[in-house]
Amino acid sequence: MDHGGHGTMTDLPPFTFGRGLEFAGGGDPVFLVGCVLALALYGWGVVRLRRRGDSWPVGRGVAFAAGVLTIAAVMCTALNDYGMVMFSVHMVQHMVISMVSPILILLGAPVTLTLRALPTAARGRKGPRELLVALLHSRYMKVISHPAFTIPLFIASLYGLYFSPVFDFLMGSRAGHIVMMTHFLAVGLIFFWPIMGVDPGPNRPGYIMRMLELFAGMPFHAFFGIALMMASEPMVTTFLHPPASLGIDPLDDQTAAGGIAWAFSEIPSVIVLVALLFQWYMSEQRQARRKDRAADRDGDAELAAYNAYLASLEARGRG
Repeated sequence: MDHGGHGTMTDLPPFTFGRGLEFAGGGDPVFLVGCVLALALYGWGVVRLRRRGDSWPVGRGVAFAAGVLTIAAVMCTALNDYGMVMFSVHMVQHMVISMVSPILILLGAPVTLTLRALPTAARGRKGPRELLVALLHSRYMKVISHPAFTIPLFIASLYGLYFSPVFDFLMGSRAGHIVMMTHFLAVGLIFFWPIMGVDPGPNRPGYIMRMLELFAGMPFHAFFGIALMMASEPMVTTFLHPPASLGIDPLDDQTAAGGIAWAFSEIPSVIVLVALLFQWYMSEQRQARRKDRAADRDGDAELAAYNAYLASLEARGRG
């Protein structure tokens, strides 16, 4: 296919989902290699645990694979070609890779799997596992996982990018497009990791605070989508002159992109909220089981002490 002045394809047929999801001739090879490598490494970690007799939840593996496959669906198919010339298709790519894929990947607990699969280095040495543990406990990770950093970054990735010349610059080449989409994925992982990630992290607030963090960022996605839908003229020059073969109006396409951004602000919120409530429930169940085991070991000494305390108060009242 021929590339236009902004690295776009000039002879694409009118968009349909069937054409967009075709693998032949479309997609980005960098993301394809990354997706295959991610699945291979995750599979290696699971196999390593199984061989030594340890278990790994099937649900986590399914979630991780689904997350990687959603990246492949939007970046390794013809959707990637259409996303270079259609604002609406680009917005699908952005929303999936920044909000859906990170959530599924984080539910797969890749860091936990890595820590369990990597061997422990000999005493006095630092291997990959020890370096990863040091990174997780570093000041750098505390900063980038703090809400004061993640929420502004999440918001700035929308408004600071699309409403500035940076977006047109990055869309001017395939390399710039890869950098931008990688940034979207990284921002999504950083934003959702402290909120609902299964992996250990330096900032892990209570479940109520996690919900507040979620709802602090999501409305800005909705406002961004509404701004695009209400605009009376195209807001980015990249999609100002789509190929005639597509048969689309750039303003209508921008309105569709705004609707997609607005709708996606709701979908991940529901997914994350359900995941948080489930994690909260399971945490309460584990805590209850720990208390039951402790009571079995000490003969419920805590309850006996509490009953003795009540008896002493009653005795004082009678005195």
